[in-house]
Amino acid sequence: MQALTILGATGSIGVSTLDVVARHPDRYRVHALTGHTRVEELAAQCVKFNPDVAVVGSAEAAARLSALLRAADVRTEVAYGEQALCDVASASACTTVMAAIVGAAGLQPTLAAAKAGKKLLLANKEALVISGQLFMDAVSDSGATLLPIDSEHNAIFQCLPLNYRRTLQHHGIRKILLTASGGPFLNRDLNTFGEITPEQAVAHPNWSMGRKISVDSATMMNKGLEVIEAYWLFGAPPDQIEVVIHPQSVIHSMVSYADGSVLAQLGNPDMRTPIAHALAYPDRIESGVDPIDLARIAQLDFRRPDVARFPCLQLAFDALRAGGSAPAVLNAANEIAVEAFLENKIGFRRIPELIADTLARVPQASVDNLGSLLEQDRRARDCARGLLQ
Repeated sequence: MQALTILGATGSIGVSTLDVVARHPDRYRVHALTGHTRVEELAAQCVKFNPDVAVVGSAEAAARLSALLRAADVRTEVAYGEQALCDVASASACTTVMAAIVGAAGLQPTLAAAKAGKKLLLANKEALVISGQLFMDAVSDSGATLLPIDSEHNAIFQCLPLNYRRTLQHHGIRKILLTASGGPFLNRDLNTFGEITPEQAVAHPNWSMGRKISVDSATMMNKGLEVIEAYWLFGAPPDQIEVVIHPQSVIHSMVSYADGSVLAQLGNPDMRTPIAHALAYPDRIESGVDPIDLARIAQLDFRRPDVARFPCLQLAFDALRAGGSAPAVLNAANEIAVEAFLENKIGFRRIPELIADTLARVPQASVDNLGSLLEQDRRARDCARGLLQ
């Protein structure tokens, strides 16, 4: 019986995780659920799963949640704030942590789970993008088990040798192939990109995701962040990571070997598959996802990404090669740019421009401790906000 904490329970990954958990009450119990401001949704989850603790973002939200739980006669303890998130992520009563808080906000509790040696299911790619070496050192020092949840990295993990521990070359791996759907604007006329609205950008053709991640998919910054994540997870240098556009989102990623073999993981585009894989690893459990019907799909298409259409992808590769604090600056600037776009303060084309301008203006800084990384994150956000003016 695994005792599970879900960081970001009311988001799309959290909801999918609870769907899988509900199918296996003999395997999992919920220790803690967290949700920043979605109090009503979190209360409903607490009524159904009866966690020991629920965490929200503010004292006001905690008061509202407490009132709802009292009315439902649910005795879940309610807490709030970042320290409470870190506490439930590292609690001795918890064995497994699903890290699904979107963006830099998820860094500290995800790092707390890594330091506590948990079985860590990583859906928060920004934790690795911002604090790569520090994060991987924490996993190594504590003996934590790190399992990727992003469909692409989970697919790569499934295609690697069971004893994968060292480098790509040691295992005869030529390269890692990250697939990308291309998002909603893959075939749209570039001359009309200035007319793209937030509603159009969040309408992903294949996946059901939150608004921020959906915009990242439309710009392909999401794939760029995944490139950086793959570098840290698998020890893959930039030149051995290739992005391939695959509109059907059936092949979730591939690993190319020195002998000419290419191993791929296939499945319907549903996050419950990688969630179930990681929850049960090394076992396999039912996820609620239908098997793919290859005859119905009939055709699988591939193409190389066009950096003129997706400049954010090139920015991410450049930040990875620059190293140091560049990935943290990239992520911070992107979060500010996407937020501004979703609030109709800037156009779609301005997103990569704002990120590039921020990267050019914020100088490199030390990345040997969390404090300096968080300071660099703050500087990048301040710079990007200033550029918005």
